[in-house]
Amino acid sequence: MGFRKKIWFCAIWLVLWAGSFSFAASDDVVEHDNSRIAIFLQPAISFLSFEERDYFQDAIDTIYKEFRATAKNEEESLYVAKQNFQKVNFCFPIMGGLQFQVMQDHFVSAGLGFIYDNESVVLTDRKNKTHNYSYTIQGIPLFLEYRLAIPVNLMTLSDGGLFSIALRWYWTLPGTEIYSSWGKIEADNSPFGAGFGFSIGYLIASWKGLNIFGDIGFSTIKVESKESFSKIVPGGPTEKAKWDIGGLQLQIRASFGVWNKPKPIEKDDDDDIPDSDDKKEPNKKPPMPTKKDKKDSVDVGSAGVKASVTDTTKSIEKAEAPADTNAAVQDTSAITQDSTTAGQIEPATQQAPAEQKSTEPEKAKPAEKKEPASKKPPEE
Repeated sequence: MGFRKKIWFCAIWLVLWAGSFSFAASDDVVEHDNSRIAIFLQPAISFLSFEERDYFQDAIDTIYKEFRATAKNEEESLYVAKQNFQKVNFCFPIMGGLQFQVMQDHFVSAGLGFIYDNESVVLTDRKNKTHNYSYTIQGIPLFLEYRLAIPVNLMTLSDGGLFSIALRWYWTLPGTEIYSSWGKIEADNSPFGAGFGFSIGYLIASWKGLNIFGDIGFSTIKVESKESFSKIVPGGPTEKAKWDIGGLQLQIRASFGVWNKPKPIEKDDDDDIPDSDDKKEPNKKPPMPTKKDKKDSVDVGSAGVKASVTDTTKSIEKAEAPADTNAAVQDTSAITQDSTTAGQIEPATQQAPAEQKSTEPEKAKPAEKKEPASKKPPEE
């Protein structure tokens, strides 16, 4: 892949990676990944820690000097030109695998990746003839991953999403190799592994079981071969070749739950409080009374009237009772006068309705002062 194509591809990838942060399929904050088993795909941009690129650059410089030395005149020297290898090896690895949630927020994954980085240059000789030189780094890593999702309630962000930390252990499979315009060397695949890696991720979007994380991480995957770099590059060292296919990575991890846990039903704190809709509306008319309600109201009213009449009768009897025992000792004329007066009041009292007695009780007349019967009138 040419350098310009890599730049364009990298720019498109970064735009998609940055645009995913502004994309939000749901406004709800995801507190947990509810998938029991999920499949994931993880494209990335990787800056490889391949320091052996200098061997290939030295070989290009040597060939360029030879072209210049063979030029017979100034015109042929003007035809001689070269390109240099890039000082940074970046590529676009892709990885995928299966994820299993062993317990809440703890995930174990197994996956497989493919790393491919092709670097090429063009040299022109004294006869204006072009020569293409290249080398390719290829890796097929197998990995186990442990991922810990940090719950939202442990973060200081009020509207924060789901963070995660991942640790990986790598192995390499057959196909991990370097081949160039001069030859090819293959890596030995150790059963004890080739390196490790870690990453920090943030949930940037979630929609119906699909979770998209933006990760940044670093890995070191060191391999070695029984052959030397002198086989694939002129002037290379003769000892056993060693190189690193890990490095700094920017990743987008998309996981889809094929088997999900049921989401817990969370009860709100205000579930016991009646909603405002249940309150009585101010303009709502009261319901019409039924026959049973009317009968109950009549019974209650009759009971109230009877109670009122009884209380009024008791108050009248108490008012007619003599206030003093000395009033019983009166002369005959006074008793007769009181009897006559009582006889006149009694019919009027009987004719008055009970309601009037209860509201306006009859006032008792003040007792007239009578002289004792034993006192004699003055003599004439």
